[in-house]
Amino acid sequence: MIDIFSLSVEELATKIKDAQITSVEVCNKYIERISKFEKEVKAWAHFDKKILLEKASEADDHRRSGKPIGPLHGIPVAVKDIIGTVDMPTECGTVIRKGKSYSQNAEIIDLINSAGAIVMGKTATSELAYLSPPKTTNPHDYTRTPGGSSSGSAASVASLMAPLSIGSQTGGSIIRPASYCGVVGYKPSYGLISRNGVLRTSNSLDHIGMFARSVEDIALLAKVLIKKDPYDPATVYFSAENILEETKKGPLFEPKFIFYKTDYWKIVDKKSREAFEYFIKSFKNIEVFDTPSYFKDIHKYHQIIHETDLANNFSLYYKKYKSKLSKYMQTAIAQGNKHSAKDYAEAIDFKKRSYESYQEVFEDYHGVLTPSSPGVAPKGLKSTGTAEFNKVWSYLGTPCISLPLLEGENNLPLGVQLVGDRYDDHRFLGVAKWLEKECQN
Repeated sequence: MIDIFSLSVEELATKIKDAQITSVEVCNKYIERISKFEKEVKAWAHFDKKILLEKASEADDHRRSGKPIGPLHGIPVAVKDIIGTVDMPTECGTVIRKGKSYSQNAEIIDLINSAGAIVMGKTATSELAYLSPPKTTNPHDYTRTPGGSSSGSAASVASLMAPLSIGSQTGGSIIRPASYCGVVGYKPSYGLISRNGVLRTSNSLDHIGMFARSVEDIALLAKVLIKKDPYDPATVYFSAENILEETKKGPLFEPKFIFYKTDYWKIVDKKSREAFEYFIKSFKNIEVFDTPSYFKDIHKYHQIIHETDLANNFSLYYKKYKSKLSKYMQTAIAQGNKHSAKDYAEAIDFKKRSYESYQEVFEDYHGVLTPSSPGVAPKGLKSTGTAEFNKVWSYLGTPCISLPLLEGENNLPLGVQLVGDRYDDHRFLGVAKWLEKECQN
């Protein structure tokens, strides 16, 4: 029997296409993993093995019929429980939406289906994709957080309960869980993936992203999801047709990087700091720079936009179900109601100016490196950790990826964050692949 867990997603899709393995057999392998680990990891908000196997059987019948198949045919994909699905509940991590589903699929669900992939279930999220954590634990240590808000999406891939998963990031909700769980987490440039049919928390900060075990697996899923959508005006025309080939090819010559320790370097724990210092010294092509001064303001402006948008988008929940919202959400909405229109306009305006300053980096360098998180996953499940190393990039809308290249205390995973230039995602993923490969040698 083929060991599906040792294969890349592309290899697995090829074996399904060539009838060396069926989608039903693949899904049964993941069901076995879920039966074994879900009790402890609690990554799923909704999972029905009967429905999964029915979909897998349909995928196999479709392939046998000789009809054309997509690049992810028969591959199961886990989806964060803020992404609208008709045939499964979309509860968004809140009791307010218990048992409720969306009346139509999110655009990205239709794209997954068109590629022949199978939505295998919905993964646990923090309440309304904010800070109040779900019950999910870290697969490497059940007493620690997996990060959030895409908690279940990262944990499902880390525990091999799913080959691919989709999450979202407004502050640090992809990069941080990827770091804590030891998987690859990618947040593309703002506007590459549609948010139509996805819970809206902040129009100018929300990004859809993904988790996998390698950069190539990420690129294959990105190829399917990156598409202009008239129903999400933030989306742009961007050809992702060659993104996997470009990723495999990598940079034309050895890339150069800047490492930003940022003002938050002091909150990085000692063991993690040592790991990052060793990483920096291992490469001749990394230069350590002081963080640009305007980064300080970005944290303040990110908060103003995020809280104001939460207050606006969840005003109905706040009025009708305030007592059912966590203290985190109540506080954020109360704060959001206090920000002035002038503060908000200033926060939006500063985005353009700060991005123009940041963009100059790419005249001489291929990417910026920073920690993905201040250290390994913290103990306890009452918090999902801090997003201080991630908010700048969500605010600027630049592509970023967390690569599981290091280990911190207790041999727990520690991510290195690579940041690129906006809409340079092809080349960016090629550079990420280069880094991944260099660190494996």
